[in-house]
Amino acid sequence: MEQTNNNLAFKQKEFANEVIIPEIAKLLDEGHSVTLKLRGVSMRPFLEDGRDKAILTKPCSPLKVGDVVLAEVAPRHYALHRIVKIDGNSVVMRGDGNIATEQCDISKVFGIAHCFYRKGRKSPDYTTGRKWRLYSAVWTALLPVRRYLLVGYRMFLKLKHN
Repeated sequence: MEQTNNNLAFKQKEFANEVIIPEIAKLLDEGHSVTLKLRGVSMRPFLEDGRDKAILTKPCSPLKVGDVVLAEVAPRHYALHRIVKIDGNSVVMRGDGNIATEQCDISKVFGIAHCFYRKGRKSPDYTTGRKWRLYSAVWTALLPVRRYLLVGYRMFLKLKHN
């Protein structure tokens, strides 16, 4: 897809995760920040496939529970999920739209999300901001009923698109 903006042409290309994520990891290792258009539904209902973007950097301080990180959770399988537990070098993560967890070695965490551009907005939601922290606290506390909330959300989306 080609777009123009102020006489500049932009081409948008999509790559498979197993191709692009190792390149993103290299950029993060070199100290760059990366804007990643999100794919998948594992962070629903607040982050949506193809709609939202994350700004990632290499973690510069110790990771903590609640951080949203990009990690390799299995060979050539990557996830942008929230950390729910750290036990030594083992990191346990869960997508906001998931019930199950995934685990990886801390060395397989490539980046941390500092902010998200959601719903086409021009200003980001920072992960250190009051809004994001409140959302995170409430949503993670709702884990026991999350399954039912997500079913309701999916039903709402189907009704909305029909």
